[in-house]
Amino acid sequence: MARIRIAILGAGRIAQHMADTLVKMAADSRYADLVEPYAVAARDAGRAADFATKYGFPVSYGSYEELVSDPNVDLVYIATPHNLHAEQAILCMKAGKGVLVEKAFGANAAQTREMLAVAKETGMLCAEAIWTRYMPSRGMIDDIIASGIIGDVQAIDANLCYPTTAKARITDPALAGGALLDVGVYPINFIDMIMHNAPIARVESSMRTYETGVDAHNSMTFYYENGVMATAQSSILCHSDRMGSVWGTKGYMVCQNINNVEAIDVYNGNHTIIAHYDVPAQLTGYEYEVASAAKALLEGHTECAEMPHADTMRIMELMDSLRRDWNLTYPFER
Repeated sequence: MARIRIAILGAGRIAQHMADTLVKMAADSRYADLVEPYAVAARDAGRAADFATKYGFPVSYGSYEELVSDPNVDLVYIATPHNLHAEQAILCMKAGKGVLVEKAFGANAAQTREMLAVAKETGMLCAEAIWTRYMPSRGMIDDIIASGIIGDVQAIDANLCYPTTAKARITDPALAGGALLDVGVYPINFIDMIMHNAPIARVESSMRTYETGVDAHNSMTFYYENGVMATAQSSILCHSDRMGSVWGTKGYMVCQNINNVEAIDVYNGNHTIIAHYDVPAQLTGYEYEVASAAKALLEGHTECAEMPHADTMRIMELMDSLRRDWNLTYPFER
């Protein structure tokens, strides 16, 4: 099987996590024949060169155009601020490169729709890199619910909050900042994975703005047509317990850290732990999305089974509707 040569577009913090992942995958017998860390591009050639040296990448570029012109690049991981994802993903796909786009996939539904249209037009892979969709914990949660041990699911609750207002990309509306796109995607996806595309009857939400105009703290309630009620919160102002809970007629389960589930505890109706599950050891947690994208690319797919385009589009449309309810508009949308 041919190895997929992977390039990273961007050289910030998340790009460094991915570089570390690729290096570890290349040294791991499970992935060594699948992926090859190859190149990095940044707007500053010196920064890109330093990045490449640090992680042992053979190639670096001082522009994104140079990167997509390299015929050796198969897959590009896009690690830039949200507002740039669509432009850069389209640039890569039109140059014949598959893309793995860091969440949030786009800044809004219009950008997402355009990206997916280009994937269809070019036949190139276009996948959203929301790592929880690809992790083994997803299947574990499904199996626990399917076993009937907690009975019929009636409610779900999830939250993810970090104080991150010191980061410009989080607070700047021009960079599509705010809690929803940065951390809110995780509780929304946690709920969506459990509900398996069940239709939502209505949504109620509230939001507190930051001084720059982005959403700083939000609370959302999703009422599903099948009767399940799900609540989610996200914030850039405070810490939270990051828990995801699924409440049933016989008991409930608690997932420790919805951003990267560490363990799952199952309780009966007397609040006694009756089962505990540890998730498999990880390299970094990013390896699952990389492996899925690399395999999809080799098989000629335009999407990954763990996060198909329909799911990406549905989540982005839901977040757009929330922002409309909050009267939030990014400068580039006006």
